[in-house]
Amino acid sequence: MEAGSREAFDRLGTLGIEEEFFVVDETGRPTSGTDELVYESEPPAVLDGRLDHELFKCVIETQTPTVGSLAEASESLLEVRSALVEHARNHGFDVAAAGLHPSARWRELEHAEKPRYRSQLDRIRYPQHRNTTAGLHLHVGVDDADKAVWIANQLRWHVPVMLALSANSPFWNGFDTGLASARAKIFEALPNTGMPTAFEDFEAFRRFERWMVETGSIDDRGELWFDVRPHTEHGTVEVRTPGGRCGTATTPTCWRAPRGRRSTWARWSTGRPAGSASPASGRCTTLKAAPSGSAASGRRPVWTRSARRCSSRRRCHEVYVPVFPVSGRYPSMSTDERADDGSGEPVESDEEGVRGTLEQEAGRAANQFDEGIVDLPAWVLDTETRARIYIYLRQTPGSTSEEIAEGTGL
Repeated sequence: MEAGSREAFDRLGTLGIEEEFFVVDETGRPTSGTDELVYESEPPAVLDGRLDHELFKCVIETQTPTVGSLAEASESLLEVRSALVEHARNHGFDVAAAGLHPSARWRELEHAEKPRYRSQLDRIRYPQHRNTTAGLHLHVGVDDADKAVWIANQLRWHVPVMLALSANSPFWNGFDTGLASARAKIFEALPNTGMPTAFEDFEAFRRFERWMVETGSIDDRGELWFDVRPHTEHGTVEVRTPGGRCGTATTPTCWRAPRGRRSTWARWSTGRPAGSASPASGRCTTLKAAPSGSAASGRRPVWTRSARRCSSRRRCHEVYVPVFPVSGRYPSMSTDERADDGSGEPVESDEEGVRGTLEQEAGRAANQFDEGIVDLPAWVLDTETRARIYIYLRQTPGSTSEEIAEGTGL
């Protein structure tokens, strides 16, 4: 394996998006199509060199070009998605987006022949054989290796809430799991996933990366599948928490905070500590986030559908199997629904959760963020409304819906 290098971190604020989608047949069921779409045909120009297959032949990956502005990122994302749909339809397939395909049965699906994946299947065995997940990976360029490690450490505080609010995969292997994000639980069965430990600096991370390869724990650095990580080849910080997304909202404004005026970079440059949360504390919160959806992020969840597990087949169809229209307009979840337990009254969670130091430190970090941080989760969480509620709850946990409305100006 080529060793990670400080020199890779040489560009600040560049943006890139990797998305994984399901190739489906005319009935919406997953089908092997990546051989034809990736290797046996010529894709549209925008997908040239930016199309790849994944572990299963029914999962395909796209990458946007590396861009330097939010406007370019939004335009590239829609262009790449539309080109993929057109390419798939020209060859008798369609494309669906979700963290898990609700009817995908892993025993019936074909694995790719790529040596890298065959090696993983031989080493990891059952957990990888059943890994029918699709993800969304977000890259932001960073111009200093130690800065990248610091940012990755800081982002760990927000990963569980991002998971809870972006959860969209209650079905797996044809049945309702009872979870808001079954994808998170399927994927974390693999080694080197979930919440990473905090690293002191880039040298500490690089030593860990090399040690994992030298001991045979991983074949290459790409097998460090943590929820957030410095990417030592691309020179980015990569967030891997969300599952495959249907809606894009309008613009991927989650990139604005790392490029912001004075919050993230200013705090790093002053040498403020990154905190000392252990993987265990983060995993406990993530465990709560996956079953509970939005209930894990505050005592009174006031946003609903995409952050709660589906309670009807109609709703799950809306979340899981929409096929992207070529027009570039994508469905998104409404934000004016209220949580429903069947009584017609708002659902109030009485769970205190596993917060401890995580809650205290996340609230401290939120108080130091300027207005730009609202944009960080805005795209992943579908709307700015949810992002503002999230930030407010981090600052003042336990607020009532009336207090949230007044405090956020919504």
